[in-house]
Amino acid sequence: MNNDDILWHLSAKEAIRDLVLRYCRAIDRKDYAALAELYHPDATEDHGAMFRGAASDYVQWLPEQLSQMTLTVHAVTNHLIVVDGERAEGEVYCQAYHRYPGASGDEELLVGGRYLDRYIHCDGRWQFSHREIVTDWNECRPSRCDFSGPMFAGTAQGAELSRDPSAAWFVK
Repeated sequence: MNNDDILWHLSAKEAIRDLVLRYCRAIDRKDYAALAELYHPDATEDHGAMFRGAASDYVQWLPEQLSQMTLTVHAVTNHLIVVDGERAEGEVYCQAYHRYPGASGDEELLVGGRYLDRYIHCDGRWQFSHREIVTDWNECRPSRCDFSGPMFAGTAQGAELSRDPSAAWFVK
């Protein structure tokens, strides 16, 4: 591999990692406009029986689903990326936390798994062309979340983008 090829591969991998982080942020902040920009127009999304189809339909489907959640936190770790020119494939480990109202108070769902991704470089940027979730484990439990202690006094709490402290944090 020559220096130009090495630079292309390294910059592609970094841009793809950024794409995945932006996905997590868009989901957790319920920023559906930002989420839509991450997908190629022909992209597909596969969340099993919950949703399988065009990514544009997935973005339209999500607001109703996430409206039931008081909080989600998606965190990614191991990320294997194989770049092949203008296309790439990846496997991303993910842990997703969901808090929602239950019959006896707030409940929590934790899911550990992976995203199997296909990426495409188009118009100077990397986008998802396909995203598929693989679940490895999950845990459901009553929420013990309590912000009343002194450690949390005066601290900001996460919310949808319009109310989240990060909304104006990043320089455009």
